[in-house]
Amino acid sequence: MKQHFLAISNLLRHSGSLLLLAFCMSAVTAQPGLPNFADLVEKHAASIVEVATTRRVTERSPEQDIELEELLRQFNQGEDPELNIEDIPEQRQRGAVGSGFLISNDGYVITNNHVVAGADEIQVILSDRRVFKATVIGLDEPSDLALLKVAASNLPYVEFGDSDAVRVGDWVLAIGSPFGLEFSAAAGIVSAKGRSVPGRTTYNYMAFIQTDVAINQGNSGGPLFNLQGEVIGINSQILSSTGGSNGISFSIPSNVAANVVAQLRETGVVERGLLGVRMREVDYALAEIFGMERPHGAFVDEVQPGSPAAAGGIENEDIILEFNGHAIDFFTDLPFYVGQYRPGTTAKVVLYRNGELEQLEVTLGSSPTNEVAQAQPEVVQERSNPLGFRVSELSAETPQVTGLNGVRIAELDAGPGREAGLQVGDVITALNRQEVTSPEQFAAIASSLPESGFVPVRIVRDGQSTTVPLQLSP
Repeated sequence: MKQHFLAISNLLRHSGSLLLLAFCMSAVTAQPGLPNFADLVEKHAASIVEVATTRRVTERSPEQDIELEELLRQFNQGEDPELNIEDIPEQRQRGAVGSGFLISNDGYVITNNHVVAGADEIQVILSDRRVFKATVIGLDEPSDLALLKVAASNLPYVEFGDSDAVRVGDWVLAIGSPFGLEFSAAAGIVSAKGRSVPGRTTYNYMAFIQTDVAINQGNSGGPLFNLQGEVIGINSQILSSTGGSNGISFSIPSNVAANVVAQLRETGVVERGLLGVRMREVDYALAEIFGMERPHGAFVDEVQPGSPAAAGGIENEDIILEFNGHAIDFFTDLPFYVGQYRPGTTAKVVLYRNGELEQLEVTLGSSPTNEVAQAQPEVVQERSNPLGFRVSELSAETPQVTGLNGVRIAELDAGPGREAGLQVGDVITALNRQEVTSPEQFAAIASSLPESGFVPVRIVRDGQSTTVPLQLSP
């Protein structure tokens, strides 16, 4: 009896193993195959370029000038000088090395603005090792894009795909020159869309595609392909604590790039629309206050007087839910979509007001995103400022772009401001319930504050307004 039981048990165990093996084999065969990028690389690798820059170094220290003059005196041996210090050739310094790609057979090349900005000479190296001197057609710092041109013809090129059609989880491939290792390929998936990442610009006109592709220094400006071989992004930034890839990289959407490139080819500059509102996120509290089912949209803190928004009928405390057919889920979506349209465009705006949806039409103004960056304003020292910080003027374009009026905290010492949690860069719009429009006005209000007690200061940080109580020293 015992032997019979053991035989049955062994049979069941053996049968179970067979069933488990059959199930696993079935699961494996049912899995779709992973993509093979070899054909894509072979087809499009010739369209990828390496971008190298050179910068002239003309400044010399006084010590270097003395040494050069002494060498020239020895060379001239007291005779009439045949060579002057001005005749010494300029030194050249190799600048950034990045990536790019051809978008036409007659030599138009796209790369990042930060790769070529400030360069005196730009070289484009093709995959067949030919080297061309590139001409800058146009630079656009807000989008971090640059359009170059090389004197060549019959070149291979790639085409843009629809970045709006990209889904989180889609496979993507990057080709570029990480650390100077030209024409390297790396694959991954789309991790997220619509990312707003602090970058090199003061304008918030970008919603990046986030991927886990291994992007490193030198990949900047290279293309991000979908499985169909279309460019759906331009690699621009990484988040890293080491300077190398941590699997978090950001690409400029191809639909943004196509718009920028079209304008750069046409005029050499990019014009963006301006709405003229100061806005903030719609959080849970605001959604509950205004009777919304869930938090979404851009809350209008203030409509700039005389702005396109004011002319179109937008009011303070409106919540913008849609702009020209684009849903506004987060408040950072609004400047991104506004920036995709040129000045003079009439756009439809859907907003939430007094518990009801309303639709307005707004004709966009012109954003000053292509103006030359101005020098940092001089910090005004408030002699009788008891708050422990100093302020400076806002840049000239800030009121036009954001609708803000006020002053910016430029220096923060020990005192009530630091104790209350203020930070350098905070914009102060009111002090002790008095509107602030200039450093001089701020200093006048600060000098008239009481010697003790609490005073309110209204600040804007990261697009959100709040009131902070400052406790003055007794």
